[in-house]
Amino acid sequence: MVAEGFAAGGSGRRDFAERYGVLESIEKIPDADNACSRAQKTTVRQVRKPGASPLVFGKFLMASTAFVTLEDIAAYLPSYEESVIEMEMDAELGKAYAEIEKDIREAVKKNRGNRSLMSLMMHRLLLYPDHPFGIGEIWGKRFNPHLGCLEPFLVTTAPDLSEDFVYAKERRLIEDIRGELGKGRRCQVYATFTGEHDVVARLERVLRQAGLRVAVFRPTVPTLKRELWYEKELKDGVEVVICHPKLVETGLDLLAFPTLYFYETGYSLHTLRQASRRSWRIGQKHPVRVKFLVSKATTQTTCLRLMGKKMLVALMMEGKFSGEGIHSLESDEDMMSAMARELVERGRVGESADAVWADLKRERAQQMPSMPMVSQPELVAEDDPLLPRQSQVPVAPSSPSKKQQNPSALWPTGYSEGEQLLLFA
Repeated sequence: MVAEGFAAGGSGRRDFAERYGVLESIEKIPDADNACSRAQKTTVRQVRKPGASPLVFGKFLMASTAFVTLEDIAAYLPSYEESVIEMEMDAELGKAYAEIEKDIREAVKKNRGNRSLMSLMMHRLLLYPDHPFGIGEIWGKRFNPHLGCLEPFLVTTAPDLSEDFVYAKERRLIEDIRGELGKGRRCQVYATFTGEHDVVARLERVLRQAGLRVAVFRPTVPTLKRELWYEKELKDGVEVVICHPKLVETGLDLLAFPTLYFYETGYSLHTLRQASRRSWRIGQKHPVRVKFLVSKATTQTTCLRLMGKKMLVALMMEGKFSGEGIHSLESDEDMMSAMARELVERGRVGESADAVWADLKRERAQQMPSMPMVSQPELVAEDDPLLPRQSQVPVAPSSPSKKQQNPSALWPTGYSEGEQLLLFA
């Protein structure tokens, strides 16, 4: 700071804030006491606001900053695995879906460039396999040049199927969760439709009927109390938590839930990336499994495949790998446009979602560092996230040590000083 010419004390701080900070000038002009007077009492004050110039990083921080990602310490974390589970729809649901998809395809073809129609139609196609009841008539809007305004028109009527029937995707979710619980692994389920057609509520009902201990994490829980909410549910014996992925994309570590299910993904790559890593954090002791469930030959499959391609492109842009041979989405094309284009023009011709995510898995495996494995501390009851009836997941035994490990400490702190420095070698 002195080398840059800033003096110690208040004047130096003020000069620094003026050059690199954010200052807000507030000018106050009160009404004159005498309405006939020209005198005005004007006061101006400056307030420092949060924020800084990007020049601060280049001048003062770059030489003393280390950027560490989870991939850099992956050798010290348990394994991380992503998989795609595709299942055929039940015959009645498959027939009903094909009917509304045909009508929607025709409507989108006839109204090219109508983004509001496209958005609504893609929304309905993603929703219907998971909530094939209570939708009814699907209306769109198009511009009428004679009236000079938008007018509604009927696109299709969604067949109203039974609410009491447990559909193939729901049955597969129940089956898979039971398998994970049998190994003592709690499960977190993500679903993105939470409004009028509430898939989260539907899953809660179906999973409870299957005999599972379920809790729903809603946005009504205050942000500062969300960790306490999870702690309370864990004490109450919860096995499965259901929520929208945006509720946990930042600020929560779900170490107690090593298995994550994306029953629905939505369109946000950022949300998907954040929510999928909530369990794979420093302190996790057990292999993390992330599973994407989609109904085969639907817009859900298209969406997941395009999300996988977007992920590959994002990693390439971040310099994680070269991206050679990757055919990305059009640079100016968003997810909604890409799905609509495939629906109208290509009709799901191309790579499967599973193939794209398999490519992503291979690329990630290549970027993982080859670092010497070290022993993990012995698991203790206080910090073991697994259920009491678990069949223990194999964990490397801890190194002999005279000092007893602190049960409450996160296990990476159990490494020696030399091993910790390997992270920055």
